[in-house]
Amino acid sequence: MAPSQPSSRGLGAVLAAQFMSALADNALLFAAIALLKSRSAPDWYTPLLQEFFLLAYILLAPFVGHVADAFPKGRAMLVANTLKFTGALAMLAGANPLLAYGLVGVGAAAYSPAKYGILSELVTKDKLVKANGLLEGSTIAAILIGVVLGGYLADQGARLAVGFTVVTYLLAALANLRIPALAPASPGGLRSPVALMGEFKRAVATLLSHPDGRFTLLGTSVFWGTGSTLRFLLIAWVPVALGLSSGSTAANLNGVVAVGIAMGAAAAARFVSLVNVNRALPAGLALGVLIMLFAQVTNLYVAAGMLVLIGICGGFYVVPLNALLQEKGHATVGAGRAIAVQNFLENLLMLVFLGAYTVMARAGLPTVGIAMTFGAVVLVAIGGLAWGRVRGARTTGQPELHS
Repeated sequence: MAPSQPSSRGLGAVLAAQFMSALADNALLFAAIALLKSRSAPDWYTPLLQEFFLLAYILLAPFVGHVADAFPKGRAMLVANTLKFTGALAMLAGANPLLAYGLVGVGAAAYSPAKYGILSELVTKDKLVKANGLLEGSTIAAILIGVVLGGYLADQGARLAVGFTVVTYLLAALANLRIPALAPASPGGLRSPVALMGEFKRAVATLLSHPDGRFTLLGTSVFWGTGSTLRFLLIAWVPVALGLSSGSTAANLNGVVAVGIAMGAAAAARFVSLVNVNRALPAGLALGVLIMLFAQVTNLYVAAGMLVLIGICGGFYVVPLNALLQEKGHATVGAGRAIAVQNFLENLLMLVFLGAYTVMARAGLPTVGIAMTFGAVVLVAIGGLAWGRVRGARTTGQPELHS
């Protein structure tokens, strides 16, 4: 029986492993950016790093959820971290940063459904939002430290920054070994890729046919698609709006967003549950407005304050949606498959958003204008989702649509 409190030794090991792995992921990004700059790569190569990373999520989406459910999820996380370690080591050895970061993406794609899917196996349904808040808090703390350290170490030397991530991935693997070997959610071994493709299509159709599944999948996809773009926008925005050329400034501002997300995640764990998940909607709407306002800022301290607010709204918005998807996924297609579907749609939208940003940046469009455009996209997209959600609740006469 799953423990009743999200403070078990198993959950603690998951949080520690996730912290180390996410810290290395975020530090490695800035190390890879520094490597590209040291090789005089064009500026528009920078978002290509994330494109290579995201391709793994999209191509492997039909398979990684099944792998996560077919084996003990702690062991699946260990294998995934090993792939991340191999990619970082290859980068340190002189491999092409795009290809090496793509291998890290393969490990991340395998890691994600396992780390989220294991929560529903470790805690009871009524503790899922709290457990998600803890996991997101651990992740955001890792992002904060990772981007700050990654930016600082990259300024000192790209190879130093990459070496740091190699060691950190090893520490994550040690934490993975402390996760209990729980029974597989879907025992029976691996099935053929063709069968898995069919199952994945059915899982996508099942989740999208359910009002809650459709709402959470689209809602989180818009959030992360914009968030991934905002990360690279900051790198280009800092020298234009603030007149600062240090790479660590953009990294620190990314960390400021992480602080806000941690605060928002904590607030969501306190004030939002599966029965009142619509409380997250106003925070999602505020995101678009805040991004458009932020684009006009020219003062570093005002920018930092705005980014904290953006992070708070983001954390408060996305954590309850993640918990709702896990609960529905666990009850329908399996938690691992549900997260794989989520990863597929989220990363597909990230790929589209980053592709649009790359095209606009290569065309020489103003960075502030690009930021305004993406803020408007968030406002319109989440506004449409919120309108549909509220309208559906009124039509059925129910305060929520999670039944």
